[in-house]
Amino acid sequence: MIFTQYYLDCLSQASYLVADEDSRKAVIVDPRRDVEEYLADARELGLTIVGVINTHFHADFLSGHLELAKATGAWIGYGDAATAEFEIRALHDGERIPLGGPDGVTLEIMATPGHTPESISVLVFEHGTDEVAHGVLTGDALFIGDVGRPDLLASIGHTAEELGRMLHDSVQRKLMGLPDAVRVFPAHGAGSACGKNLSTERQSTIGEQRRSNYACRPMDVDAFLAVVTEGQPSAPGYFVYDATLNRQDRQLRELDTTVPALSWEEFEHEVALGARIHDARDPQEFAAGHLAGAINVPADGRMAETVGMVFAPTDRIVLIAPEGLEQQVATRIARIGFDHVVGHLADPEGAMAAHPDQVARASRLTVEQADEAIA
Repeated sequence: MIFTQYYLDCLSQASYLVADEDSRKAVIVDPRRDVEEYLADARELGLTIVGVINTHFHADFLSGHLELAKATGAWIGYGDAATAEFEIRALHDGERIPLGGPDGVTLEIMATPGHTPESISVLVFEHGTDEVAHGVLTGDALFIGDVGRPDLLASIGHTAEELGRMLHDSVQRKLMGLPDAVRVFPAHGAGSACGKNLSTERQSTIGEQRRSNYACRPMDVDAFLAVVTEGQPSAPGYFVYDATLNRQDRQLRELDTTVPALSWEEFEHEVALGARIHDARDPQEFAAGHLAGAINVPADGRMAETVGMVFAPTDRIVLIAPEGLEQQVATRIARIGFDHVVGHLADPEGAMAAHPDQVARASRLTVEQADEAIA
């Protein structure tokens, strides 16, 4: 078996490549939108990507299922409760997907609704005849240290209580019914707003989660609902937008997409037409001098998620980015479906030096001055 985990720190998001060494057939699970890395790895290893599985309609990022299907001709699979504008392969509870021969790598679908109604987990068997799975890709049903929250507005038409009752069954009966040795590979880690207590670890086992995960300890459904829904963080505003877009036959992101460098005149023209300025430089640099009206969301840390809180999906955006990171910043914004990045300002420091009348500086206070002002 070939098994690869891809992890994005900025979105705390994991995706997976699973392949059979003999048949060279591969499936990608929960892909991000910039799919070049999956395609490059498949070429290097001589693999054919035959399928793409999404464990559910993601709310925190735009999935790359359509991009992968276009590039490879792969089928797109969702749990059989899912409906979408594009053609999907309905994956049924207990269905087995062989990637090789009878004793080759085999996937088995497990319906685990609760985070969303259509959520599934994917059992991965190194050999089709194995009694115990190598691991389970749990999507947002089970995290390391937590479970998927059932209260996201993305699940339109279902209440948090309805979904919570589904999740109780999925976690307490189905996932905790697996053998202790089965490895757990979730779709998210610490920092994601899809849960409240996610670990920084990127894999675990069912046995370890049974022992240490507060939501996996035996409890009735009412106790489960109380403990799982308490203290959840606010969901970023773009979550509903992405969950909706992931169901649609949307515009594709072309491979190796780039955004152009803009001259000062082009940049100024876009701003005059209503484009908003995203300054992705370090906060210290921004404080020292920035273009008036710019919003500082630095490139380090959880930039895309924060952009989704302070900009709207329909906003036209012009970038001011650290040198050499312009394309990376644009790609990270595209991962949450914000597709209206017009370009980035070439030589921002030179542009600000040439137009000092349009430069602002942050007002800064000492702790003592802040205490006095608050008083």
